[in-house]
Amino acid sequence: MATPTHLRSFQALELALRLGSLKSAADELGITPAAVGQRIKALEDFLEMELLVRGRAGLQPTALLAVALPNLTRAFRELDAVVEILDMRRGHEIHIAAKQDFADLWLRPRLGNIRSALPNISFCVNGEGDAPHRLGPADCEIRFGAPKDGHDVLFADYIVPISSPENDRRISTLSKLDRLEGFPLLHLDAYKDDPAVEGWAAWIKANKMRRTAPERGIRFQRISAVLEAVLADAGLTLCGLGLISDLVSAGRIAAPFGLEGGSWTSHAYFARFRPDALHRPQVRRFRDWLVAEAQTTKSQLTRLASAN
Repeated sequence: MATPTHLRSFQALELALRLGSLKSAADELGITPAAVGQRIKALEDFLEMELLVRGRAGLQPTALLAVALPNLTRAFRELDAVVEILDMRRGHEIHIAAKQDFADLWLRPRLGNIRSALPNISFCVNGEGDAPHRLGPADCEIRFGAPKDGHDVLFADYIVPISSPENDRRISTLSKLDRLEGFPLLHLDAYKDDPAVEGWAAWIKANKMRRTAPERGIRFQRISAVLEAVLADAGLTLCGLGLISDLVSAGRIAAPFGLEGGSWTSHAYFARFRPDALHRPQVRRFRDWLVAEAQTTKSQLTRLASAN
């Protein structure tokens, strides 16, 4: 018998095939591509069969799954219709699918602010919260990328080298030319699709510094993961300040080369609300709050970028 866990696995499978990749399915669900892969693998283990094949055209169903795929797609279409019908009965719940770093570092720490204004609202962010998880589409999706018409642009990010306070102290004792020699460089791939964001080699060249093999070093997919390494004095990274401005203001994260050498991303964090969800006053009030909070962050980033 299938369980709710298997239902989530079927959802991940259907999305991955319909959208063409694990990454696209992950964006839709607000989880990582690895987590999507794990859900599908759990389903394959449960059914004792392979369900996906990877080819030049992307993900494809196995021959056996191809027979059942129309039923699977139809089933989730029907589930979406059920959710839409029942949605108005659960007007006190707001379901959000957000880029995981945005959820962990920016959104969840601020939800307490809106709870005081809307005490009867329950939130579910990426499947977790005081509102129960549901399989239907989220009321609000928050992504980092190139916004389109109809999206609420929250803020672009401002990229600078960051370090722990201890490594900042060590760097300050060295000559400017060689300040990066001997310090591990950590590489963050969270902005890799943004054409305006350059890596360490380009930053070092632009700032007329010297560093052997700047392309070497550990790579990180998540901002939260590289932050742990930075705070543990494990190295420096190029990171946006949008999600960590509070850590910078509190002195837990340092900008060892100042802020004047930073650069703005061309992509931005943006929110996309389901049109029918905006019929609910609670969702509209959440949207107003989100845009106002984002404006505060945008103003903070502008001040930081012009601080020096």
